[in-house]
Amino acid sequence: EKELNLSYTLVTAPVAGVTGRLLRSEGSLITAGQENSLLTTINQVNPIWVRFSLSESERANLPGAQLSRKPGTDVRLMLPDGSHYPQAGRINFAATQIDPQLATQEMRAEFDNPKMQLLPGQFVRVKVTAGGRDNVFLVPQTSVMHTEKGYLLFVLDKENKAAMRPVQTGTWVGSDWMI
Repeated sequence: EKELNLSYTLVTAPVAGVTGRLLRSEGSLITAGQENSLLTTINQVNPIWVRFSLSESERANLPGAQLSRKPGTDVRLMLPDGSHYPQAGRINFAATQIDPQLATQEMRAEFDNPKMQLLPGQFVRVKVTAGGRDNVFLVPQTSVMHTEKGYLLFVLDKENKAAMRPVQTGTWVGSDWMI
């Protein structure tokens, strides 16, 4: 009977992770299902999930206007100090509808986190690369002129003379414009 009673004192975590602070001290009487029955919280940190959202305009720039779990989609993180997280992530969830209040699609990526650099609740920037484009140039935004005739750009001809040419603009990439 003593061994049976002793076995009730052992609490085994259902998942591997990092525990938060202890909410009950050793020797406290805990009754399952009661408000005071929570002992601590456990956060799974390896692998860790990162939630992010894509706006409708960001989705419009993706191949097929959607982000998929197919190979070739590269998900990277920038940490709060500006450094890049060394591990690439894998998309493991994409909402099937757009949030009508925010006009965004919720996404989730999974990252290996062996050194526990990423912590639950931490804010990071997500960079998603989902394909490439051919015959595209990046030019500084200040070099593109907008007139009533459209967008224009000075280019050098074979004789190194500047000539104005109409261009078709794409999206902004940092401080550059995709042409």
